Amino acid sequence: MTYKPTSFDIAQRAGVSQPTVSRALRGHPSVSEATRKRIEAIAAQLNYAVDQNASRLRSGTTKTLALLFFEEEAPEDGQINPFFLSMLGSISQACSRLGYDLLASFQELSRNWHVDYEDSHKADGIMLLGYGDYETYRDKLDLLEREGTHYVRWGAVQADNPDGTIGCDNRLGGQLAARHLLDRGYRRIAFLGDASSRAPEIEERYRGACEAIHADGLTPDPALCISADTNEASGYTAAQQLLSSKADFDAVFAACDLIAVGAMRAFEEAGLSIPQDLGIVGFDDIPIAALTNPPLTTISQDPARAGTMLVETLIAKIKGQQPADTMLIPQLILRHSTQAPITELD
Repeated sequence: MTYKPTSFDIAQRAGVSQPTVSRALRGHPSVSEATRKRIEAIAAQLNYAVDQNASRLRSGTTKTLALLFFEEEAPEDGQINPFFLSMLGSISQACSRLGYDLLASFQELSRNWHVDYEDSHKADGIMLLGYGDYETYRDKLDLLEREGTHYVRWGAVQADNPDGTIGCDNRLGGQLAARHLLDRGYRRIAFLGDASSRAPEIEERYRGACEAIHADGLTPDPALCISADTNEASGYTAAQQLLSSKADFDAVFAACDLIAVGAMRAFEEAGLSIPQDLGIVGFDDIPIAALTNPPLTTISQDPARAGTMLVETLIAKIKGQQPADTMLIPQLILRHSTQAPITELD
């Protein structure tokens, strides 16, 4: 029978107590770096593996993080926004690197979902992606704050946010999108998306676009702002509404790539050529954006970095730290949907 080394064996070789070995292998700050490294080296020599289940029972933690995807406007189809899925790989990698398991789940906003996780000790903290109507969702966040739940969220970074929100500079993203269209010679820019307090990220994108239009000496036309949910079907319907209004427009800034994809189908059916007849810019840079015909110019939010920062920020909160909000810088991804030649202004 092969002898299995224990933490007591390590303690004897290192000349320390067994509790010190346990704390060192958990990375506890009470153990000096020199002692921790010596203990880790001895553990490696002995091929010692930490009993994670026993460690978790002693510490009262699960070493598990919960990732909750929320229903948006069309929960009946069971689809998760591809932008959120693009974060999943980096979230999984960051959890593994930092010694945490990941529990992912799809949730309905109507449920008291927080009770199923940290409160019942399934997870040490929660990452939130998606929210539907923000005005309803905000009440849930207030409840989490009052109950002291460890959580972080991807969303709009606002003055009244709870600490640890990770988001994109959506206003800058809107400015980049509109500025690019203006530089290509487009002048009448329509916006497809819910530019209201129900969707603060999209509202900020519209606001940024309007600022860029104003800076160019033009006036945004409210008639060119068409409400749309964040899915292809809604983008298609919004584009049809824009066309039927007979409004004068030569470009579209879609609040997300899914809206843009649906709108492009409607424009194609109407006999319009992209980018010759109109240019179009999306937001998110989901994988399908590079596969549309023509490929879609869009704004990237860097989902890989976003996923890593969600995990690192949540762990910091679990450890009692107060991480600041983080706003990622968006980037214009130039493709053929806005490649029409610049025209001379009259």
